[in-house]
Amino acid sequence: MKSALSLFLQFFTLGCTSFGGPAAHLGYFRTVFVEQKKWLSENEYSQLIALSQFLPGPGSSQVGFAIGLKRQGLLGGVLAFIGFTLPSFLVMLAIALGVSEFTQQPFVTELIAVLKIFAVFVVLDAVLGMAKNFCQDNHTIVLAVLTTCAIWLIPHPLVQIACLFVAAIYGYLKLTINSENHTSRSQFNLWPLVIFGGVFILILSGLLPISELFQQTFIAGSLVFGGGHVVLPLLQDYFATSIGDNAFITGYAAAQAIPGPMFTFATYLGALSHPQAWLGAIIATLGIFLPGFILILALHKQWQSLAEQPKIAGSIKGVNAAVVGLLFATLYDPIFTSAIHNSSDIAIAAMGFVLLRFIKLPILWILLLAVIVSGIRTWLL
Repeated sequence: MKSALSLFLQFFTLGCTSFGGPAAHLGYFRTVFVEQKKWLSENEYSQLIALSQFLPGPGSSQVGFAIGLKRQGLLGGVLAFIGFTLPSFLVMLAIALGVSEFTQQPFVTELIAVLKIFAVFVVLDAVLGMAKNFCQDNHTIVLAVLTTCAIWLIPHPLVQIACLFVAAIYGYLKLTINSENHTSRSQFNLWPLVIFGGVFILILSGLLPISELFQQTFIAGSLVFGGGHVVLPLLQDYFATSIGDNAFITGYAAAQAIPGPMFTFATYLGALSHPQAWLGAIIATLGIFLPGFILILALHKQWQSLAEQPKIAGSIKGVNAAVVGLLFATLYDPIFTSAIHNSSDIAIAAMGFVLLRFIKLPILWILLLAVIVSGIRTWLL
């Protein structure tokens, strides 16, 4: 029970502080669970990242769910999901209910600003650490750099997906890794995918007696590759007409500004489109997250076996190099551009980086320092 509570609190803390979107979340997870907690090896973490990139749904939340699953089974996965999602769920529900005065308080405004600076040095530390492990030859370095440049030149979610796809193909063809553990007899179990496909078809056809809100969010969560930004068109088709364009855009902007998974945008939409706001929020949240989690639950063991195959290992190597490039691109925009506005912001980021990377101060202590700094900045205003 104590270890389960510890797991929940760890993810809850990350859910409160993980600004920057899905790519940035991967940096937070690596810092805490690979470097500090050592719950996973670098190789195990890279496999989870690659799996999440190949599946539809919320990529960073799937990685978090998989970490909890690996740590304490299904209970751990559920606690990881609840802990990481609960803070943004509550914020988006509050916004849907019109509770916005609290966020306009000077101290809260400063705390959000400092936590965004917090994201800068956490992601920088993750980029350096992942680059050291995932970009060790010319092929992977070039993949990372090209990914960064492509995203900077054409800042569109589909470009991110294209870069990951090209990197996977290139890795499959050129970066074959020989594995001593690989056996040609390892088999892949297809029945979980068949069950998922059957459920998806039944929901798509409307044959299952479930609410339309759950149907629409489940379909969106099943079709989206690439994270929160890509889910926008699918949700807009269904919700914009019922809640209005202004409310839709307001919720989407709020989802980008808060920590935690962007898919809690569905929380806001569900609250506005259901007679009982809290119930609609729960239904929509479960609907959009559930498909990705079912796939992770079904495939994570088979994926570990697949990852030992030389060609698949090469593909994972290519994807992880591209993820480094994606993280670096994200580090500049939107993380750096939205957080750093003057020399004092740079100073805070630099000191935080030293504390995290060289002093090895736990993130929770850095978070407490962020609260103190926020208080000082509010007092000096």
